[in-house]
Amino acid sequence: MKKNGRVIGYSMIVALGGLLFGLDTAVISGAERAIQNLYGLTNFWHGFTVAIAIIGAVIGAFSAGPPAEKWGRKKIIVVISLLFTLTSIFSAIAPSWTVLVVCRFLGGLAIGASSVLGPMYIAEIAPAAIRGRLVAFFQFNVTLGLLVAYSSNYLLSGTGEWAWRWMLGVVAIPSFVFFVLSLIIPESPRWLLKWGRVDEARHVLARCGRTNAEGEIDAIQQSFIHLSGTRTEALFSRKYLRPIIYAVLMGAFNQLSGTNAINYYATRIFEMTGMDNRLSYLLPILIGLTKVIVLLIGIQFIDRFGRRSLMILGSVGLIVFMSLIAWTFYGRHFDGPGILFFLLGYMFFFGLSDGIVIWVFISEIFPNSIRSKGQSLGSFTHWLFAVAISWTFPVAINSPRIGPGNAFLFFAVMMLLQLLFSWKLMPETKGKSLEQIQKDLKIGYDDTLMTTHGL
Repeated sequence: MKKNGRVIGYSMIVALGGLLFGLDTAVISGAERAIQNLYGLTNFWHGFTVAIAIIGAVIGAFSAGPPAEKWGRKKIIVVISLLFTLTSIFSAIAPSWTVLVVCRFLGGLAIGASSVLGPMYIAEIAPAAIRGRLVAFFQFNVTLGLLVAYSSNYLLSGTGEWAWRWMLGVVAIPSFVFFVLSLIIPESPRWLLKWGRVDEARHVLARCGRTNAEGEIDAIQQSFIHLSGTRTEALFSRKYLRPIIYAVLMGAFNQLSGTNAINYYATRIFEMTGMDNRLSYLLPILIGLTKVIVLLIGIQFIDRFGRRSLMILGSVGLIVFMSLIAWTFYGRHFDGPGILFFLLGYMFFFGLSDGIVIWVFISEIFPNSIRSKGQSLGSFTHWLFAVAISWTFPVAINSPRIGPGNAFLFFAVMMLLQLLFSWKLMPETKGKSLEQIQKDLKIGYDDTLMTTHGL
């Protein structure tokens, strides 16, 4: 592990984008009610105010690929960290609802771009044996960000009428740290090789402790040539159909699990069961803590048991616990701690499956020539469904025709479909180089290349 020390360090720096991803998206759960009351928002515009950051994330995820290809992963990561810093400050001091919405939208651009660039950069710099754990650390930081958001919301909830401004403003502190540290990371060696900068790529691989840098360079270069003989590729091509399907389904199911309905509206969900205001701010901390603990477990398992096995196990648990949450609201079984246990059980299985696998899997399944575009597609799908869930959830749970019971049952049915996807379609990628995965998915490779280099 010592030879991988720098890789781990660089990965931890880039994974700070995951911390801000989680923190910036979940901090609104403590501020949303005060914002609704302050500006007199209807359920529709209330949902829009919460969802606007995710709308920005959709656009940020969709648009992050081309600049990352043109100017490099590092430069875009630095820009993302600066955008996080500025938008969190201006969200906190926004003088009107319109300014707040604009700032949240711009912050969402950083969230979406981070969900593309963070996992992609780590996947491209990490050796195969520990790639799953390092990319999963990005998702761990997303979950840690949720916990920090819930905790700061609770601590700030009793500080007066402008508590919501402090809740949004705390994001500026880790954002600035991320900006400073992002200046010292190297460029992705795979991006350097894509543009013919072999000596620089060799230097980065040497700094990262690679013992067979020349063999790795040769295999990466061949991966470009075997596709089309060029270094640029269109994503929507028949030969990329399988990874496209995997990325879209993975991104969609991640949100159709209902995770962000809980992340963004945890406080509101507890209030619907009759809990007092202060307790409804405290209990989401337990949810965040559960996710952090489970992600630590998942990081140890993902390179040992694989991505597909965790998804199958997690899907079963999500079906069970989301059904129990629906049952709680159907029968209004609010006496006792049942709803809390069901939410914690849900978060346990989400953290063990969707919560840890999504960014690892999507960062692995596309070949070098289109990885940034494929990562953007998967992230775009994830955020597109996040917009739909975060915007419509408050409308659904307050609708007499739908209500919370039907909303949560819908999520349970979606997890049944995810189980079928994981069981029947999803390939296993653990322990393989990115170029070997490309071969296994039969994307432009013959049977001799990988055996020649032993990768």
